[in-house]
Amino acid sequence: MDAETIRNLIEAGLPGARADVQGEDGVHFEAMVVCEAFAGKLPLARHRMVYATLGDLMGGAIHALALKTVTPGEAG
Repeated sequence: MDAETIRNLIEAGLPGARADVQGEDGVHFEAMVVCEAFAGKLPLARHRMVYATLGDLMGGAIHALALKTVTPGEAG
C-alpha cells in the first residue's frame, strides 16, 4: 500500500475532498482530509466517512491511519 493510492481512494470516495497522505513504511499512514461534507459532523463521524472510502483495506493493507479531518473553513 502507498500514500498515493490511499489519497486517490479517499478523494474518489468523498467528492470534493482534498487529502494529503503521508506514510513511509507501507502500513502506517497519516492523512489530512479537507472536505465540505464534514460540516456539522463530530470528529468520529468524519473519521467513519473516511474509513468508509477505504473499506476492507483498513486493518488489512492499512494497519494504522491517523486522521485530521476538517472543513475548508477550518483548514484556514
